[in-house]
Amino acid sequence: MTARLSLHYKAEEELYKLDRTVKGLFYDFCHRFRKNPDQPGLDLKKLKGNSRIHRAKINQSYRALLIPVETDERGRQHWLIIAVRHRKDVYDELQVAVNRVTGELEFVDLAVMGDSSLQRAGITLTPAEPDDVAPTLAPIREPDQVPDRPPLLGAYTADQLRDLGVAEQLIDLALAVTTDEELDRLVSGAPLLSKDVLYGLAAGMSIDSVLEEVTRPVKLPTEPDLADISTAVSRTNVSSIDDDVQAALDEGSFRSWKHYLHPTQAKTARREYTGPARVSGGPGTGKTVVALHRVKYLVEQLTDDGVQILLTTFTANLAADLRLRLTSLISEPELLARIDVIHIDQLAARVIGENTEQRNRRKRISDQAAMIEMRQLLLELDEKRWEADFLLDEWEQVILGQALTSRSDYFSARRGGRGRALTRPERSQIWKLIEQFAARLDKLGAETWGQAAERAARFEIERAAAAERYQSSPATADDSSGSRPFAYRYRHVVVDEAQDLRAAHWKMLRAMVEPGPNDLFIAGDTHQRIYDHQVSLGALGINIRGRSRRLTLSYRTTREILEHALRIAEGNKTVYDDLDDGVDNLSGYRSVLHGPTPTFLGYQNWPGELAGVGTLLQGWRDELSTDDDGARQDPSGHVAVAVADHEQLAQVIEYLEKQGGLTCAELTKDGPRGDGEIHVGTMHRFKGLEYQRLAIIGVRKGAIPRPYIERYRRSDPQRYELEQRKARSLLFVAATRARDVLAITWHGAPSPLLDPVANG
Repeated sequence: MTARLSLHYKAEEELYKLDRTVKGLFYDFCHRFRKNPDQPGLDLKKLKGNSRIHRAKINQSYRALLIPVETDERGRQHWLIIAVRHRKDVYDELQVAVNRVTGELEFVDLAVMGDSSLQRAGITLTPAEPDDVAPTLAPIREPDQVPDRPPLLGAYTADQLRDLGVAEQLIDLALAVTTDEELDRLVSGAPLLSKDVLYGLAAGMSIDSVLEEVTRPVKLPTEPDLADISTAVSRTNVSSIDDDVQAALDEGSFRSWKHYLHPTQAKTARREYTGPARVSGGPGTGKTVVALHRVKYLVEQLTDDGVQILLTTFTANLAADLRLRLTSLISEPELLARIDVIHIDQLAARVIGENTEQRNRRKRISDQAAMIEMRQLLLELDEKRWEADFLLDEWEQVILGQALTSRSDYFSARRGGRGRALTRPERSQIWKLIEQFAARLDKLGAETWGQAAERAARFEIERAAAAERYQSSPATADDSSGSRPFAYRYRHVVVDEAQDLRAAHWKMLRAMVEPGPNDLFIAGDTHQRIYDHQVSLGALGINIRGRSRRLTLSYRTTREILEHALRIAEGNKTVYDDLDDGVDNLSGYRSVLHGPTPTFLGYQNWPGELAGVGTLLQGWRDELSTDDDGARQDPSGHVAVAVADHEQLAQVIEYLEKQGGLTCAELTKDGPRGDGEIHVGTMHRFKGLEYQRLAIIGVRKGAIPRPYIERYRRSDPQRYELEQRKARSLLFVAATRARDVLAITWHGAPSPLLDPVANG
């Protein structure tokens, strides 16, 4: 009798941790099991404690734990592998059950708790394959030996945990844990929903917040049948066992074989929305993965009418990364052809190109070039009342951002997030200077990217108006020709890294898609905003009220790195907006990953810091040059250095290559330049990237934040706080690019932003 095999996500996680030899043996086991699960060599037997779970031999040391799901019409059995582990770690008390909230099949492993915790909860585990020597029971602790700590979750009841979706087998243990370490052990063997609920409560989230943000998004509309295993498996994240899995095993990248979605993320990515929707969350919570799966879901729903989906982000290198990840997620070329992946400024340039004759096109200049022109103008006018950076920001964010075309419009314009209020005479002065600056650029045949975004928005708004007129015209009511001369550009728009888009970008995107169900899907985190583009989506015609979802579990950054990064981001009680005139925070944001505590190293001078960093990087390079099995591997692209500015960038690359014996690849707007071992870039270039080990260097007083902001401390306290927040966000973004190991260095005095972390 043949069999069909599937793999539970927890078994996938366990396989990822095993060496290549065991992975190969596992695949051989799968091949034999599919041919005949009853062959004697597999030794398929039920565990005594749970009639559903069976164990089978992979080899003398390792076992696969499986449950029968169903038998198809051809008599072929379907089995689900729920764990792969050493025989000593197989207990009769291992259990599977259907979750009463999600209806998914859950596997619970209590063995990870350790004897003392189990004994306090009155639980005994029995080895499924005991050794020949009779086991001796661990002595029960005497009452005076029990830690005198209150239960970590003592404020909650069993019924509350049950209603939130915690697995029944875990509730008593969850209410008995007294330390973070015990909770970590408990959730390491817990199903995903239980893990999220328990970590959320332990992190300080309220019952209502956990219910709203964790439980409700995955709750079934009706009560599940707790005895229906087959239906439960259909709701559970499982993988079929086939040659694709073998290839992934051979490459040693089993867990990266697919873009895994947490159940709460899956509901966010695959649901129907009545209008624009947003997903937010800290670094590593999976916002980009949700956005990618959202695109996949939407493109699979499209009818064959030629319409496209837009996936856009803030920079060219991020767009390239999204395009690459989409090709891994979607295998059908005809579906990929209907997804337009492009960064936002390139999209604006395309719109302008479609609507402008070649002879009327302007050269686009960088923000740095615009700053030079503004400073030159102020110098020529002997204007000392206003600074170039303030005037450019006012122009970009207020005047261009709100498409203000007259001085009277500017007099009444909102200036949210722009610092101190301006008087009417001051606005008049600013308007005149900006008119002169715009005329100067026009004479040069140039425009800023902010101007380009505003022009593109106007063109697209005109196109949308034409589409509305066309659709509402009675003459076209019976049009069956398929002609779409006046149509919205896209059926759906998905935005990643939304926090850094300009107001003009949002107006352009709003006009590119017809308002209605599933029109805009937005992913972003304002804690990671590193530019000055603060917007209110509602004021721009994008209403996300009631359609926002916050992700709180980090899958990338270790708890140790996360804790230090959060203390940097939220130092001095810094407040962040939510893209819609509200306040955002990272309460309940947590990680289930552990690693070493970040290293903070101070040096006397810059040469000493360079030498210290060079030694550190050499050690990291050498450690990553062999895998866990001792085989050689290429460490390139796993280690990176983030610096504050371009001057440091050149000095660091020169030192590491000439004196450090390392090869470097500079991070540019288009990605790494070259194939060097160590990626080096300014902190701005690290947005959206990830490295196993990361060093942030030159984080000294006077460099981060820049000293010029001190002039605002008294004259414009709001502007001062804005600049402080930008610096914190930049350092926060850089620090959370580290997956496993983070080091932060400086020379002289450390940056004041490090005060919450550098001294413990």
